[in-house]
Order: sequence, then structure tokens, then C-alpha cells
Amino acid sequence: MSLAFVFPGQGSQAVGMMTALAADHPEVKAVFEEASEALSYDLWKIVEQGPEEQLNQTQITQPAMLSAGVAVWRVWQASNGRTPLLMAGHSLGEYTALVCAEALGFADAIRLVADRGRFMQEAVPAGQGAMAAVLGLDDEAVRKVCAEAAGDEVLEAVNYNSPGQVVIAGHAAAVARGVEQARAAGAKRALVLPVSGPFHSQLMHPAAVRLMERLRDVAFEAPHVPVLHNVHVETETRADGIRHALVRQIESPVRWVETIQKMVAAGVDRIVECGPGRVLAGLNKRIDKRAETLAVYDPTTLSDALAKCAGA
Repeated sequence: MSLAFVFPGQGSQAVGMMTALAADHPEVKAVFEEASEALSYDLWKIVEQGPEEQLNQTQITQPAMLSAGVAVWRVWQASNGRTPLLMAGHSLGEYTALVCAEALGFADAIRLVADRGRFMQEAVPAGQGAMAAVLGLDDEAVRKVCAEAAGDEVLEAVNYNSPGQVVIAGHAAAVARGVEQARAAGAKRALVLPVSGPFHSQLMHPAAVRLMERLRDVAFEAPHVPVLHNVHVETETRADGIRHALVRQIESPVRWVETIQKMVAAGVDRIVECGPGRVLAGLNKRIDKRAETLAVYDPTTLSDALAKCAGA
């Protein structure tokens, strides 16, 4: 049996997340205290008490989700959980994977993703960009919809989340046209998502430029556990390779289907999702049922995953 760990991105956050796990495991509070010190504000207070609108601000969501994933990983280690063969993260979760693989320092990562969130937020003025989920069309059909609905604006397939679930992003008007065209093409559902920008599209290029400059000051080591990167579904061991993958990721599609397929091809048959919710577990089940994904976010799910992975 071979084990992999995956880490969710934005969208899985919720006020009160991690509270149950924190009650039983002091590692959780310790992680959030480290994060709060790096950020110079009380991140745990926002996560525990809200308000939701504050937690959902991109520059706060990203450190909160990174901290949640790292906290689960440290609890897993403290519980003598088995070491995985591979790691990966969905979008922001890639940074969490790099921290847990010891390629990136936690305090550095917290400050980095806070800046990343701000760069992404500021790349496109509010209301000018959007994202939408398209369900029930194959990848090629979604790309065709984007090409036909774009006009002279940007509209791209940006998250290949599972077979028949692709997220598109670009200018708001182009996304609206894409939603209508996807429905006309036979999509089961096509709906605009409640996000603040057209993430992973070429409209994020200004954020990528700023991130490249910011990454020059960040130290990276070879990961202790190989991390599959979103942009090319390969591992990187050199600092410059990791930096380049992270810069490209911000304006390139998240290739999640290929990531899980590569894990299964490498022999992985059990995957642990570290962080609140079960978003990746749901996607992974639709990608390849041969690998069971166990979401870990509270004492019950932790105990279950530790027992099931004891022989991994």
C-alpha cells in the first residue's frame, strides 16, 4: 500500500474550521500562533470567530488555509502517521505541500501566500474578472466554448478538477457568455463562482510578475517528499525550478486530473486530504476510484485515517 498527501486551496475555508482538532491536539494552535507572529495579526481569532467576510478575503484565506493544512500534517506526524510517497496541492495547496515536504519554511510561506493573495486580488479590478464551473462537458468541449465565447476578451479553462468538471476564467462578460454557451452545448450545469478574480488565467500575469520578484527573497530546499506541481505535473528539486513552477502556476491551469492519475500510476492507492472539508476527496473519487481519499480535519477523521493507513 502506498500513500500520498494532498492539500486543498481556497474555497474549503469556513469559520470554526480546525476548532475540534485543536481541542485535542496542541499542534494546531501552535501552528496558528506561528502564523500570527509572521503576519502580525491574530489569524486564529479570525478562523475561530470570523467574521466570514474577513476570512474570505484572499490575502487572509490563503494564510488560513496554508496553516490549516500544515496543522493537520503536524498532528499526523505527532500521531506517528506514515510518511507519504508523494504530495500535491490544489492551487494554494501547492505551497502547503512544499512546507510539509520541508522545501519551504512555514513563516516564509505564510508571508509569501499573504502577498500572493494580495497580488492576485490587485491584478484585476473588482468586478472585471470572474470564474465559472462547467459540469458535464469534456475538456475539449469546454476549450471550444472558451474559444467561441471569448470574442476579443480573455476566457480560458483554468482548473481541470475532475472528468466533466472544469472551471473557466477571464473577463466577467466573457465568462457570462461562456456560461450561456456551455449550457447551449449541453452542460449539465454552468454557474459563476463566488470568487473575487479570474485566477489561473492570463489576466493574472501582473500578479505573476510581482510574485517572481517576491520569490527571489525566499529560500527553497529540495523537498523531503516529492511534490507534483500543478503547472506541469512533475517534481522539482532545485530552488529555481520550484520558483519557476510557482510563478507559472498563478497564470496557468491547475491540472488536478493528471496529478491524481500520476499518483495512481506511481502505485498510490490511498490519499490523505489535509485541511477542512472534503473538496479534493470528492474530485479524486471521480478521477480514479482505485485510490481512496481520506479527508482529515477533526479527531474522528484523523483516527479513521491513521487506522486505515497503518499498513501503508
